[in-house]
Amino acid sequence: MDFKGKRVLVTAGASGIGYAMAEAFAAKGAKVWITDIDKVALQTIDPQWRSSLADASSEADMTALFVELKEEWGGLDVLCANAGIAGPTALIEDVTLEAWRHCVAVNLEGAFLAAKLAAPLMKAQRNGCMIFTSSTAGLFGYPNRSPYSAAKWAIIGLMKTVAMELGPFGIRANAICPGSVEGPRMERVLAKEAMIKGTTRDAIYKGYASGTSMQTFVEAKDIAAMATFLASEGGRYVSGQALAVDGHTENPDPKV
Repeated sequence: MDFKGKRVLVTAGASGIGYAMAEAFAAKGAKVWITDIDKVALQTIDPQWRSSLADASSEADMTALFVELKEEWGGLDVLCANAGIAGPTALIEDVTLEAWRHCVAVNLEGAFLAAKLAAPLMKAQRNGCMIFTSSTAGLFGYPNRSPYSAAKWAIIGLMKTVAMELGPFGIRANAICPGSVEGPRMERVLAKEAMIKGTTRDAIYKGYASGTSMQTFVEAKDIAAMATFLASEGGRYVSGQALAVDGHTENPDPKV
């Protein structure tokens, strides 16, 4: 997996899965550009990476980003449309329309904008790879997380359509579906769900881990490893696929 000279854009790349993806591509020789809305996190990244303060769901921010990227790089080899938020943790009747729209905007519209703006660059060079971050919530559903699950399902539909539209130009598109990923973001989800169910964080954690055949959560580096494979020569004919990295989810709604 030699990515020397390859140009890789990762949205929401200053922390979590996005950071792990950026780090993995950079370690294999790629030129990396990340976006994020967290100013503090952007100040801590590798100084060799390019970065932009940008809201993935803002057409103005993303358009400006791609204008700058085209001027500096001239094209794009790999897009990791990774931006997303957890959204509210609540029963469907308790989710406000505002919260629903915000969650869907960041997760789904962010992926749409990234793909829309990357497509002309990749079509011009007749080559490229788009990797969308979905979730096992986009394969099975996710109680108490309806807007998140709906957006992640939609990302898979978007990905499959993009793969069909852009395949004739030598461009591949796939989605990675992480399961429960260790880290601060998942800790917030565990805490909220524990509060709703009137139990402890540890009980929720064990419930989710026990819902997989490998009895475990995964790590951000596992998602990054899949991303680098999909963008590599080894994945050159892998397209239109939703690939779970989750320790094999058997029960997406373990009772706690």
